[in-house]
Amino acid sequence: MTVGLSVELYGRISRKLSQAVTLCLVFITALVTFSGFASASFTPWSETDFSRVRLLSGQETLGEQGEVMLGLQFELEEGWKTYWRTPGDAGFPVSLELEGSENLASWEFFWPVPHRFTLFGLETFGYSKEVVFPFKVKAKDPSKDTYIKGQVSYLLCQEICIPFDAEVEMRIPAGEAFPSLEEGIVSAYVRQVPGLGAEEGLNIKSSVLRGEGETLELVVTASTKNTPFKSPDLIVEGPPGFSFSKPEIQTSDNSLSAEFVIPVTTAKESKGVLEGKLVTLSLVDGVRGFEVEKIAQFGSVAGFSSSSPSELLTILAIALLGGFILNLMPCVLPVLSLKLLSVIKHEGKDGKELRTSFLAISLGIITSFWLLASLAIGLKAAGVSVGWGIQFQQPLFLIAMGGIVTLFAANLFGWFEVFAPAAFTDKAITVTDRKGNSGDFLKGMFATLLATPCSAPFLGTAVGFALARGTLEIFGIFTFLGIGMSIPYLLVAVKPELASVLPKPGKWMVWLKVVLGLMLLGTTVWLLSVLYVQVGMVATMAVAILLLIGLIVLAMQKVSMFHRITLVGILALLSMVVPYGLAEAPQQTLRSEVWQDFNEADIASHVRLGKVVFVDVTADWCITCQVNKKLVLDTDEIQSRLTEDKVVPMLADWTLPSEEITAYLKRYDRYGIPFNIVYGPGAPEGIILSELLTLDQTKKAFDQAASLQQ
Repeated sequence: MTVGLSVELYGRISRKLSQAVTLCLVFITALVTFSGFASASFTPWSETDFSRVRLLSGQETLGEQGEVMLGLQFELEEGWKTYWRTPGDAGFPVSLELEGSENLASWEFFWPVPHRFTLFGLETFGYSKEVVFPFKVKAKDPSKDTYIKGQVSYLLCQEICIPFDAEVEMRIPAGEAFPSLEEGIVSAYVRQVPGLGAEEGLNIKSSVLRGEGETLELVVTASTKNTPFKSPDLIVEGPPGFSFSKPEIQTSDNSLSAEFVIPVTTAKESKGVLEGKLVTLSLVDGVRGFEVEKIAQFGSVAGFSSSSPSELLTILAIALLGGFILNLMPCVLPVLSLKLLSVIKHEGKDGKELRTSFLAISLGIITSFWLLASLAIGLKAAGVSVGWGIQFQQPLFLIAMGGIVTLFAANLFGWFEVFAPAAFTDKAITVTDRKGNSGDFLKGMFATLLATPCSAPFLGTAVGFALARGTLEIFGIFTFLGIGMSIPYLLVAVKPELASVLPKPGKWMVWLKVVLGLMLLGTTVWLLSVLYVQVGMVATMAVAILLLIGLIVLAMQKVSMFHRITLVGILALLSMVVPYGLAEAPQQTLRSEVWQDFNEADIASHVRLGKVVFVDVTADWCITCQVNKKLVLDTDEIQSRLTEDKVVPMLADWTLPSEEITAYLKRYDRYGIPFNIVYGPGAPEGIILSELLTLDQTKKAFDQAASLQQ
């Protein structure tokens, strides 16, 4: 009897418990169903016929820091794929937007190592079968729940491509950090993200460009520690207008090293120059991946290997001619007084003295070109765009040159003996001569630095060739530019009797020195006008006042030389600080209402509408540009053409550094200005004009560009 009651009681209790559990499960199911989002560590799948996607969380709760690593999980049907951040020749990348989320301060999306797909000659990068995209979220307030609402867009491709959208949402409760059951899946894909664990012994050792035009290649060497390469690949992401083919791969050292040779193709409409641009290299080997950003540049170790001997000899000859022509360009106007002084001061010297002095001037000129070459090489190595005359875009250079030119002016006025002390004994004459040669050397240097703000015929070709090559070629070509500019002085050094054509010394030289000194002060004013564009009126006036005070101090000859030099040195230091304390934001304005701001993207659309586009790349520091403006561009004949309805004049002002203008010049293998080009229905690729414009040449370019192609 007792046993029967016990069995019956046990049965009743079991039935009640079963009913209670069933009710709880029904309640929980209803809560999840009608709440509109999941609070578990994963969400329901959002499914299509070919894929499904959901959210995973590596933690059950936010934790004290309020940071959680989530995962956007895809499962794809066999044969279908979706795309990486850079899809390649087709497709678009997976995207996730978290608008509508609550208590979300920030988030970061990560890309696991992709794989290459090749189909019909097209190279694409992405994922097949399964992938989880990790992304880290941070809560505004870790003490409150965080609600994640995501909109997913992705493209699936097999033989056809279909775009899909999905919505995913998840609530992450506040509380002490506790790993979820899905933490292993999320962590596995985090370890496939370059920089978060995917690198595992991989390294990219070097990357260099070689060849040119249709034979341009990017050569990358890579290595791996401990684990040999199994199926290495290299994906290159570069600037618009460039495509990178599938690499040829050669492994060595028991598959611990690999060389990748990637052919580079430039789009016809791009006319781009890859050198100096940033590229991202992704080394892939299975689930391992290493990523690094590099500046595309030609290798300097190979010396002249990227140029044939005949090509190099031709360019060196062009550099020699371009350097010589630079003596005849308007750019020399600001330093004409220095050049005249360096000539007339040698009247009366014997042949040996003349030869030594003119060789010193020549060496100063060539040394300046070596300094410019070193600057270009250093900037290229740092990934900075380089060009001819870019030193005039730097306020400190302008201030330094202004101070040096002012010192030369004071020297001509007789206030300050820079190079030759007045009275010495016979023994000291040797020292005086040495210092005089040093003065000639410095005159050659400074005159050259000030005379290189703009380009010249042949010079642009030589500089463009040099800056697109390696270290040895840059030094070689810049050396020949310096020799070319030194030719007039070298001729006198070789044949001193040429100096006999100079006028005889006399009182006129005293007055000439004053005139030349005033010309140098005019050069200082010109430098200050360029400085004004870059740092504003207040800073420019401050520098001008400091230079004026320095000039007055040098004129106070009753004060000892030591005290004057000390005070001038202090003023020089103060002038260098001015741009950092008083500079204003640069204000560039168009020179007239005729001109529009330069916008390269609009050129093609204007040409398609049958319009002529005239582009003038100029700068306030470019003397030749100002001469072109005065003698050609501002004439009534050219102005009437520029104001026609079918003509669009664009002004590209390079007074201040501009990556857009620098890149535009490089597309035409130009690194200096002036640069003028005319586009139109008859010349969609553009007609490049010479550095020194003429009315006839400019009008012919307008007519040719406006004519319809047959």
